[in-house]
Amino acid sequence: MSDTVNSLLIQLEAELKLQQLWSKESPGTCALASKLPFCCDTLRLEQWLQFVFLPRLWQLLDTRQPLPAKVSVLPYAEEAFKGRGASLQPLLQLIKRLDITLTGAP
Repeated sequence: MSDTVNSLLIQLEAELKLQQLWSKESPGTCALASKLPFCCDTLRLEQWLQFVFLPRLWQLLDTRQPLPAKVSVLPYAEEAFKGRGASLQPLLQLIKRLDITLTGAP
């Protein structure tokens, strides 16, 4: 499963860049320290994906630690990106595939 997750993370990063949702500058330490899910009070979803989600999963993969078994990013992503058109469908599909892969759903 780790190879699949690694591949999906690489694809997610590439899609964020393709959609021009990749930031060159990291948000401040305070923004990253939010205790709310997805840092929804301090970050946009694409920032959370780039600066929290991706690094955390890569760290778990690199250190061979267990990956999270309950992941549900898609519902929030669909809400966060609502109204941004069909161009973000590939991004939403990648998030869906990550959710399914990590939770072990068929």
